[in-house]
Amino acid sequence: MKTASEISRLRSLVARHARDLEGASAETVIRWARETFGARLCATSSMGDVVIAHQASQFAPGLDVLFLDTGYHFPETLALRNLVASSFDVNVVDVRPERSVEKQRELWGRDLFDTDPDRCCRLRKVLPLRQALAGYDAWITGIRRADSPQRAQTPVLSWDEVNQVVKVAPLATWTSPMVGAYLEDHTLPSNRLTELGYTSIGCQPCTSLPTGADLRSGRWPGLQKTECGLHAS
Repeated sequence: MKTASEISRLRSLVARHARDLEGASAETVIRWARETFGARLCATSSMGDVVIAHQASQFAPGLDVLFLDTGYHFPETLALRNLVASSFDVNVVDVRPERSVEKQRELWGRDLFDTDPDRCCRLRKVLPLRQALAGYDAWITGIRRADSPQRAQTPVLSWDEVNQVVKVAPLATWTSPMVGAYLEDHTLPSNRLTELGYTSIGCQPCTSLPTGADLRSGRWPGLQKTECGLHAS
């Protein structure tokens, strides 16, 4: 757990640099984060695409990239995770929940993702990430304003009160065409589900093809839920 002085120092960094980094390129933001936080910086990737992992390999080589291994991923997502781990200059770290899928079923029923999806997300994503981030001062995320209305105000640099770390979103201003152009320009692999029309890829039981213009409309189909809680303020 961070001390009060450590938290104050990190908050001050956000206050001093947030405005300047708001209009900066992703490269500039990632380089600044690496120079500022060193080994206390990590990134996260759901392996829906490889943009953040690739940029980390270019501008912060050797960076820890946390992958939330929920036990419910599509095979295509796991295949991309393995490709990134073997091909990119990053250290992919699997972050797993305290309990296996089997143990969770014993405790809360077979399909917790249907009966209580918020609890399932909390157990398999939110709490494991919070525990993993305790070892870092800052994390880079691929969250973008264009993802959904709920993310439209995402700042490039902010203080994550829930996880007590600096949150860095170098792709905050990127659009979907920009992501596609980056992947094409660098001849990068994609999650094969995107070729089938998936615009947001999460756990297999809770992900479908999009049902509307919102890129995340295929997440938790039939429910009002659109966020797992990782980016709750």
